[in-house]
Amino acid sequence: MRASYDSLFGRVKTVLEKDPFSGHLFLFVNKHRTSCKCLYYDGTGLVIISKRMERGTFSKINPFYPGEVVMTEAEFGLFFEGANLEKRFIESPREIKKSIYKKQELQSASI
Repeated sequence: MRASYDSLFGRVKTVLEKDPFSGHLFLFVNKHRTSCKCLYYDGTGLVIISKRMERGTFSKINPFYPGEVVMTEAEFGLFFEGANLEKRFIESPREIKKSIYKKQELQSASI
């Protein structure tokens, strides 16, 4: 993976259609999943974090997951160390919407 600041910045803007200055960390993995680069803006400039695996590969994110992949800091840490996150997108519980939770509270309060 030979991408540097300008090419990763361009991919974030054109391919992902996101703002590279948002403070989010954007993760790019090569096709063999042996190398990854992360781009983020820390308020003073662009930062690249890069890692090449000595043995093994980075986890394959579920290709059947249709949405945008968002990881928590803990998940990113596990991913960056080579942990297997394949099942995360299959077995993770769905996010509870606040409106559903409020309806359940009102129903239990009226009983």
